[in-house]
Amino acid sequence: MFKRLRRVRLNSVVRNLIEENSLRVQDLIYPLFITHGENVKNAVASLPDVYQLSIDNALKECAKLSQLGINAIMLFGIPSLKDSIGSEALSEQGIIAQALCAIKEKFPHLLLCVDLCFCEYTDHGHCGILNPKLQSVDNDLTLEILNQQALVLAKAGADLIAPSGMMDGMILSLRQALDDAGFLHIPLMSYSTKFASGYYGPFRDVAQSTPSFGDRKSYQQNPANRREAILESLEDEAQGADILMVKPALAYLDIVRDIRERSLLPLAVYNVSGEYAMLKFAQKAGLIDYERVLIETMLCFKRAGADIIITYHAKEIAKLLNGI
Repeated sequence: MFKRLRRVRLNSVVRNLIEENSLRVQDLIYPLFITHGENVKNAVASLPDVYQLSIDNALKECAKLSQLGINAIMLFGIPSLKDSIGSEALSEQGIIAQALCAIKEKFPHLLLCVDLCFCEYTDHGHCGILNPKLQSVDNDLTLEILNQQALVLAKAGADLIAPSGMMDGMILSLRQALDDAGFLHIPLMSYSTKFASGYYGPFRDVAQSTPSFGDRKSYQQNPANRREAILESLEDEAQGADILMVKPALAYLDIVRDIRERSLLPLAVYNVSGEYAMLKFAQKAGLIDYERVLIETMLCFKRAGADIIITYHAKEIAKLLNGI
């Protein structure tokens, strides 16, 4: 006798009863790109429907997100001045410190997550202080300024800190710095396995973070390496990360599953700009049933083991799930 697996697929109610994974608005984090000025809403051609926003317009966007039930945002800063060490990221008057104060005052219920890195703030576009001999980021000097940046943002109202620079020892260093300053309650969501990927192109347009020379292969993860990718996340767990992350998501679902099977920590994926843009331009060209493919993609992230999805699609997903 062969197994009749179709028996449980014929009736829609039965299909729903045995559905293994589901997607909720509460699973989503929406990225926002904050810049100086007033009434600024700069479109980016490579990233449809995503904007550089001044703080006043970011507040309007937060109101819309709240109405949709999206209660978590990730903030990225576009500074007024860039230098070799990303000084604006270390200032209490920096753009993200200002944004945190403003958003927290108007929307205290929102979870304010901050990307912790220096690529947007440095004139060379790399993720920390450069070591000229290595022509790469100096790991330990960068840990020192990451600690400073984290404390500035924690004091300004950050609820969750997400270090993305892929520096060795960054979680241990940040945890100690935050705890010593009295911020024991702030969780760290580590970009624990972040690949040196070609899928980041549109992000670098909106965040203005393209390296002025070379690439980031000397500190981000090699896309060819599976065991090393798993090790990166397990090491951050051992150092005290509260949430792990795989970035990008779509082309790395095997790594998501590998980490899910080895860790009990919550696991996030970043549905990155290149993945987003591919779907948006395929929609524009009439090549796909966009809404169907969008939800299918998100469910695939959940099926692979993700608990949290950081995505530029968040507003569209929320409208679909809410029947708007």
